[in-house]
Amino acid sequence: MGPSWWQILIVLLLFVLLFGRGKISDLMGDVAKGIKSFKSGLADDEKDAEDAKVIQHESPVPPSKAHKTEKQKSS
Repeated sequence: MGPSWWQILIVLLLFVLLFGRGKISDLMGDVAKGIKSFKSGLADDEKDAEDAKVIQHESPVPPSKAHKTEKQKSS
């Protein structure tokens, strides 16, 4: 069985009395700032990922062809 409505109301009342209205609103404001900062950090990371450039490179010569060309050069 879960807590009744009266028990929840008493716990909430004690919470407000202990921390006060001002502290609770400050706490919620700090949480909101943290969430906004986290979202902006994610957006910055996505922007950096889009700006990354692809490096094009030449594929190395397969070993069988490289071996043949070395033999041809030595002869």
